[in-house]
This record gives sequence, C-alpha cells and structure tokens, in this order.
Amino acid sequence: MQNWLPYLLHLSDPALPVGAYSHSNGLETYVQQGIVHDATSAGTYIRNMLEYNFIYNDGFFAWQGYMAAAAGDLSLLLELDEECTALKSSMEMRQASQKLGLRLLKLMMPLTKHAFAKEYASQTTGHYCLVFGVYAYLLGIPLEEAMVAFYYNAATGMVTNCVKLVPLGQQQGQEILYSLLPLLSSWAAKTQLIPRELAGRCSPAFDISCMQHEKLYSRLYMS
Repeated sequence: MQNWLPYLLHLSDPALPVGAYSHSNGLETYVQQGIVHDATSAGTYIRNMLEYNFIYNDGFFAWQGYMAAAAGDLSLLLELDEECTALKSSMEMRQASQKLGLRLLKLMMPLTKHAFAKEYASQTTGHYCLVFGVYAYLLGIPLEEAMVAFYYNAATGMVTNCVKLVPLGQQQGQEILYSLLPLLSSWAAKTQLIPRELAGRCSPAFDISCMQHEKLYSRLYMS
C-alpha cells in the first residue's frame, strides 16, 4: 500500500473507539498518593513511563508483532502473545491490554479483510501492542513511522489522563506533549536495539501502582 500515511493516522488515532480512554495504567494511584500532582510531576511521570517501562514492554512487543507479521509467522506471533500475557504482572494491566487488542481486531478486521489477521484473531488473546504491530505491517506502514506513531499514541493517552486526573489545564497538557515530540524517534529507534532477553524488563514502581489501583477506594478508570 503506497499511500500509507492516512492509514497510519487512522490506526494511531487516540480517538479510535477501542476503549483506551477508560484506562490510566496506574496513573490514578500516583495521583491519589499525591506523587503526580502538577504539570512538572505529570511530565516526569509520562517521560519515565515511556522511557523506562513502556519501551521494554508494549513498545518492544509492537515491534516484534510487526516483524512477525512481516515474516508471516503466526506461530511466533502467538508465542509473543503468551509471553506478553506472562510479563504483565498486574491483573488490570493484563486485562486492559487484551481488551484493547481484541477491540482493535474487531474494529479493523471488517475494514481490511486480511487473511493473516483473521487467522491470528481466531487464536489470540489479542494484546493491543501486538495487534497494532500486525496491522501496521498489513497496512503497508514503514516500521520506523509505525513505531513513532505508537509512542505518540501512548504519550497522548497519558497526557489526556493527566489532564483529567491531576487535573491540568489543556494548555499544560499540550506543553507536556510538545516537549515529548523530539523524543519519539529516538525511543522508536532504541526499541529496535533492545536485546531479546530484556523484553519485559520490570519497573517495579509502575507495576505496584497498577496493582494498588485494583484496591483503591474510588476509581475513575478501569486500570
């Protein structure tokens, strides 16, 4: 597919109706604990999450999903799916990843009608990062651009959650997002250099915040 840019914009649109708006990925815990409480701490949270956690987890698996689809290797993709499930220690994060992935599959399958995606959907638990990578390849999107968009999508979601939860003004949120834009390409490039044995490298504080979220007294988000 030569004219891939519109398809990339569609796939990475934060407003795509897969339910991402209902998940904070543990941020709600940090806000209730007073750790994330203003624009500075929100910006630090988002950057640290992307650079030290996301890149070794969802970022890594989005890349691997793309490469497995490029090789037409369904068995490898299903193995990656099992590995991704095992590495998500928080129940809420594990379920959120699967729910978003399955919704993305259900949304995209009638639009694209790729046989590989149909076969994958019939056997997978559907982690979002893997599904994103698969469809990025099937839509003819170059790997580098797909990965930059994947990080942009994640950053945008985190900024939106901070605006709602801290709360922040929309201008503050956009200032945080704008400060992250120069970093997206470097994170995309770094992802593709991560040694295989570092997949799922743990950032305990983030995982603990997700587990604590399961027992918060009041919650606006599902995770």
